[in-house]
Amino acid sequence: MEAKIGKFFESVGSFFGGGDQIPWSDRDIILGCEREVAEATNGDSDELKNECIMKLSWALVHSRQPEDVKRGIAMLEASLTNSSSPLQQREKFYLLAVGYYRSSEYSKSRQLLEQCLEIAPDWRQALSLKKTVEDQIAKDGVIGIGITATAVGLIAGGIAAALARKN
Repeated sequence: MEAKIGKFFESVGSFFGGGDQIPWSDRDIILGCEREVAEATNGDSDELKNECIMKLSWALVHSRQPEDVKRGIAMLEASLTNSSSPLQQREKFYLLAVGYYRSSEYSKSRQLLEQCLEIAPDWRQALSLKKTVEDQIAKDGVIGIGITATAVGLIAGGIAAALARKN
């Protein structure tokens, strides 16, 4: 019996807490990537500079700070037109999807993941994130329905109480 109760509370906790397996980055990682970009900008290699910018974009969209995530999204969207290979485009779509997921823009994230999966249909990382995004969309729908039902119940209860007082 205790095990069943423990499983129940664990499932409720994971429902409300989220449980994605997407890694986080911290301020030190972002600062290190910014240094690399600055050093690569002074060099001659555009390939190295683009690689450093991709690392910085990865660090930004995986940050816990919303302003970093927004900055990462902006960098990736600006560089999307410069993607020469489908592999680069796939990576940028995926990182943008992570950024939008972190920003709670789940439908935009799902749309980008679908574009990503058009390029690489069997890419497990994108498939995993897509499932996480769809689970979050479903969870938000359930919570929305619960809030609506509660509001309707409170209004109906208020009307019933008002009618009971009149009688």
